[in-house]
Amino acid sequence: MSRRTEQSNRRTGLKLMAVAAGMFVFGYALVPLYDVLCEATGLNGKTGRAEAVVSGKVDESRWVTVEFTGNSMGGLPWEFGPQQKTLRVHPGEVAEIYYQARNTAAETITGQAVPSVAPGNAAAYFKKIECFCFSQQQLKAGEQKKMTVRFVVSTDLPKEVGTVTLSYAFFNADQASAKKYGGNAPEVASHEHHSDHGHAAGG
Repeated sequence: MSRRTEQSNRRTGLKLMAVAAGMFVFGYALVPLYDVLCEATGLNGKTGRAEAVVSGKVDESRWVTVEFTGNSMGGLPWEFGPQQKTLRVHPGEVAEIYYQARNTAAETITGQAVPSVAPGNAAAYFKKIECFCFSQQQLKAGEQKKMTVRFVVSTDLPKEVGTVTLSYAFFNADQASAKKYGGNAPEVASHEHHSDHGHAAGG
């Protein structure tokens, strides 16, 4: 009986180790939920944050048109959008534009912006040097704020891409507050902010 008990305990121990390993793997698997958010909300591609040094190489023989859009998602009582709709840039050229947000609620609200780029194959070549999306933004009741985006389109952008669209979806960062205003605050909305740590300073 003791041998059977020992074998049974060994099998139980192995099962518990397998469950623990599975939970560990599942914890890491939560990070790709940001990709699910992109698909669910129609966001086409995550943008990268520029590395510490911009090369300075500019392709003056080529123009790229960058379009800008932005929306406040359900649960965030803000008016939000770009101050200009388009900008023509040379690949490799550092450019700067502004978005504007206004809190229409009678209380302080904190939001988190999630960026995307279309077409999807251009996302890897669009680098943000400074962006309000790198951190959460807090607006007091009725407060209005101008927010900076400084970026560069890589000279390696595929030649067939002549227009790139930068979009932002702004979420209420607080779940209780989001529900109060008829929406949700997905935890994945803050993923890009956290993943940007350790790169160039900005935002």
